This record gives sequence, structure tokens and C-alpha cells, in this order.
Amino acid sequence: MDLKETEISHQLKYDGEIIKVDQETVRLPNGDTANRDVVHHAQAVAMLAITQDHKMILEKQWREPAKKAMIEIPAGKLDPRDQGNKVHAVQRELNEEIRYRAENIKELYSFYTSCGFTDEYMYLYLVTGLKRVSKELPRDQGEYLEIGEYTLEQAKKMIADGNIEDDKTIMAIQYWELMTK
Repeated sequence: MDLKETEISHQLKYDGEIIKVDQETVRLPNGDTANRDVVHHAQAVAMLAITQDHKMILEKQWREPAKKAMIEIPAGKLDPRDQGNKVHAVQRELNEEIRYRAENIKELYSFYTSCGFTDEYMYLYLVTGLKRVSKELPRDQGEYLEIGEYTLEQAKKMIADGNIEDDKTIMAIQYWELMTK
């Protein structure tokens, strides 16, 4: 069976600072039509940052959609300063958020963050050889972070206790656990 849906039309519903929302009308495989709300978002990078003493760097920040503070790995969207260069975005976000630079950067996975409604595509990296930056880049406006370092056992317990609920962070911790076996 051909599952492809064909876009017939789209209408811009919202154009904001971070996202754009279109309502698309599509033709279904059986010939019927349906509407699809699509959230457009820039590509993003996320980093499993492991220190010299084998701890993971996590940040806690308020996430308005969840209405609570979330514990996450460092991450951010590619923007014009990166000129499409994901490694540049990794180094920039590491500096802005946790004040480190990585000597070693390895791409692990890439994935859609929630393909049911958004086209956001994320690249997950392992970053090691972390060194403190000498010149700090400014954080994004309104970005307030608490930074902490955690062992693998602490991170796994935080997932089990429901303190880590972010998908990219859980994926990174699971990768870290597989790395250690």
C-alpha cells in the first residue's frame, strides 16, 4: 500500500520567533482529503557532554509548555551564525549554555523530535575532552540555567524517579549506559 499523502494546499496560521505553523490540506492514499497542522522548527543539536571524571553535564531550566523546570542535556537550534555547520552549533551551544568547549565531537544519532506534528530534526552528539572557555558567549534572552554534573547511576535514578522526562536526555543517558558495557 502506498502511504504517501500529497499536499494540495497550505495556509500559514502562525509565524513566531521560534516556530511557524501551517495548516496543510492533503490528499490521502484512498483519495480523500484531510487537514494536517505542521509546526516548522529549525534543525537542532543536542550534546551528551561527559567530563574527564566520567560525569554527565545536565542543565535545569523552565519549560513553559511543560509548566515546570526540566532537566536536560545541552541543546539548541542551528541559527544563521552557524551557516548550516552543525559542529559550529555544537561548540556555540556548549559555550553559551555550560561554558565549555569540546576537543572531541562525535555524531551519534539524528532523528525527528516528534514527527506527528513537527518537522524539527535533531542531531545528538557525544562531546568529550571538555575545556572551560576563556570567552563566554551570551546566553539567549530569557535563558536561565542551573548546571550540574551527574554520574551514570545518578542519571539513571533521575529517570526512574521521574525527574528526567525529556526524550533526548533519556536517549543520551541510555547511549552512555551502552557505552560503558
